Amino acid sequence: MNRIEQRFAELRGSRRTGLIPFVTAGDPHAEVAAAVDLLHALVDAGADLIELGMPFSDPMADGPVIQRANERALSRHVGLTQVLAIARGFRQRDAGTPLVLMGYLNPIEIRGFERFAGEAATAGVDALLLVDAPQDDAAAVAALAAYGLHLIRLVAPTTEPARMETLARRASGFLYFVSITGTTGAARADAGAIAAQVAALRRQSAVPVAVGFGIRDAADALAFADCADAVVIGSALVDDLQHAHDAADACARAARFIRPIRAALDARKAA
Repeated sequence: MNRIEQRFAELRGSRRTGLIPFVTAGDPHAEVAAAVDLLHALVDAGADLIELGMPFSDPMADGPVIQRANERALSRHVGLTQVLAIARGFRQRDAGTPLVLMGYLNPIEIRGFERFAGEAATAGVDALLLVDAPQDDAAAVAALAAYGLHLIRLVAPTTEPARMETLARRASGFLYFVSITGTTGAARADAGAIAAQVAALRRQSAVPVAVGFGIRDAADALAFADCADAVVIGSALVDDLQHAHDAADACARAARFIRPIRAALDARKAA
């Protein structure tokens, strides 16, 4: 098993819903050490996987909060080299928590797709989530698979059933169900409206299903706990972190944000 498979197997064994926080590399602080400490703070507070955003100038799937985080990181000259350095630093102390890099194709194409895949795998990355990558791009999938990396595929409420079945069949790592028809943080997700679709996707797929976009707090996370294997929380966390005074405050804010969500999900399991 790779780290993603191992972690979801552990979650199934303990009947827990996974918690996947998203943060943007280089925000709120550009120093690699500060970013590494932030990731460890998230894990210590209860994160099961980490989604690390790769700064990009035109993050079309993201709402204003994450767009501004990208702008701040780019203004501090944080790019793929720094993202990989953060991944390497994180792996020095954490060998087990899966790390997913989320972003867009353009910076990776400039660097070279196969080169980046090799560098990411060496740095300890487990998967890429590329919003604008063709999900049927056999060359991209093969390039990642050659280095043991997953390409996380996206499914939306508007995905046709036949297409959903195809994506479920081809998926690896986990499937990411986009809970709203819009950008990240644009609206609050409605579990009642999409629970049946998520449940159907889980039945079709051999890999777990995570739900993200529009999940902001413990109440939102709990609403999806019955239908999803994991929940992703990004914009609300990124919005909180931007107010951190220093690296230590960022870690403290991350812990305060994640702990009540983890506690709520665990209390549901215990009940």
